[in-house]
Amino acid sequence: MAASPGFMDLALAEARAAQARGEVPIGAVVVLDGTVIGAGGNRTRERRDVTAHAEIEAIRDAARRLNAERLTGADLYVTLEPCAMCAAAISFARIRRLYYGAGDPKGGGVDHGGRFYAQPTCHHAPDVYSGLGETEAAGLLRAFFEARR
Repeated sequence: MAASPGFMDLALAEARAAQARGEVPIGAVVVLDGTVIGAGGNRTRERRDVTAHAEIEAIRDAARRLNAERLTGADLYVTLEPCAMCAAAISFARIRRLYYGAGDPKGGGVDHGGRFYAQPTCHHAPDVYSGLGETEAAGLLRAFFEARR
């Protein structure tokens, strides 16, 4: 199934909102049957919670809305390649498809690093599509970190 650039645009909006809060600009949305059921941006500083990554926030939001622990059949759009923690949460939530923008050679856990879904201990691996909105997602991150140097 083809990705919807509109959903990545919503994830990018979540990333910009995170940046406006002083967070690393990463955003995510969870989509089920063409409808956004969860959204989130990084909130690690605001919540003083190292697990408050955009993907986790979006998954928690979707799970609350559906009153379910699993999001079978849902797709996740996120602006940066998920880290190992988020890759595991995506697997445990039974996300069907993962679309991400920019790759993360340093901290990614999907196509870089530990490659969580390729491990024999991974019980569910979503279909993974990278590079959607990559230029804008990478640009947001680059500008954010350049401003802090």
